Amino acid sequence: MIREPFGGVVDVASGGLGGKTGRYEKKLSDLAGLYLDAQAHEDMTRSLGDPLVYAVEDFRPGAQTGDLIYGVTRMVPGKIGNEYFLTRGHIHAKADRPEIYYGQQGKGLMQLESPEGETRIIEIGPQTICYVPPFWIHRSINVGDGDLVMVFAYPSDSGQDYGIIERANGMRHRVMDDGKGGWQLADNADYRPRDAETVAALLRDYA
Repeated sequence: MIREPFGGVVDVASGGLGGKTGRYEKKLSDLAGLYLDAQAHEDMTRSLGDPLVYAVEDFRPGAQTGDLIYGVTRMVPGKIGNEYFLTRGHIHAKADRPEIYYGQQGKGLMQLESPEGETRIIEIGPQTICYVPPFWIHRSINVGDGDLVMVFAYPSDSGQDYGIIERANGMRHRVMDDGKGGWQLADNADYRPRDAETVAALLRDYA
């Protein structure tokens, strides 16, 4: 039996989604271990009472191949030391699945990393579409002074794999304040590149 069509209104101001089936939040304490300045992260978490960093509201019709999950992400502005607020980041558990992000408000970046460790940056503002191709690790970063709000959509059977970033001790580059009102990339000294066998296995599984 086929499903009925459905519509949901995006509330840009609140980052809300009409008709959502789920919501999850990440507070500053949930992002421990992601930032260069661990002490600054701990101090800010304590002094601000563990504030919300980002929230996601989504509509999940099911996990069937050929269907879509869509939703809205709202991310507040802020920095830990000179490093901007960011999401945990992931590759899809089915790594050959793509994703679309559509900027609604604010100023942000999509940081992307190939399995081999190549970095790409897509700047996201209102009415900007970012296409994340299959096999790219990705995370969102708020480099503005206000909330970053984005609509997203990806195949329902994609799943998320956060461990690929953890096993590499983060992404290859960090996004830092450049001291001139912008951002810059800095090498992550703790980064551990994936070996050729790991990369080949990831690509082979979905050839």
